[in-house]
Amino acid sequence: MGTKERKEREREQVKSQILTAARELFFALGYEATSIRSIAEKVEYSPGAIYLHFKDKDSIFHELQIEGFHLLNEKMAVLLAVSDPFERLKAMGRVYMQFAKDYPDYYDLMFVIRAPMRALEDDEEWQAGETAYHILIHVVKECQSVGYFNNVDPETFSYYVWATMHGIITLGKHGRNKVVCEASRNFIEELAFQEFVKMLEKK
Repeated sequence: MGTKERKEREREQVKSQILTAARELFFALGYEATSIRSIAEKVEYSPGAIYLHFKDKDSIFHELQIEGFHLLNEKMAVLLAVSDPFERLKAMGRVYMQFAKDYPDYYDLMFVIRAPMRALEDDEEWQAGETAYHILIHVVKECQSVGYFNNVDPETFSYYVWATMHGIITLGKHGRNKVVCEASRNFIEELAFQEFVKMLEKK
């Protein structure tokens, strides 16, 4: 291995260590409470060394979001084999709910934690974040081609579907389902999803 290749590998190893430390701190403390200095202390580097790899804290956060979206898109990819578009749409909802349960910290980082989005400027890599939404729009359009969701704008309707699913997940994830009766509390997400599907079937 040449000197150039070795230095590049070492650079990637350091970058990976920084991302691992930042991921743990963001998950544990949130965006606001995490600083470049705290990340540097965790990996035992100087803050200046962090800036050799990342422009600022927001660019680190953005890179971790990309990780999460790649993971979500991998989960969604298996649904391409489902030929019926409406069944695929329902399956996407279930995969999305399961993703939130299996990767709760990533879900918060991707969809809940508030952070500046300056890193999106001139960043083509945000396609990772857009892909899942574009897949949803495509499936809605396919559903329209077989008679579902007539007379609605597919992008607006896709946002409605996404927002509803996010609401179901987030209310339960953050304990807001405690306002419902105890008998149905443990099943409220599933019940809500089933009712939502019934609404979609009528459109």
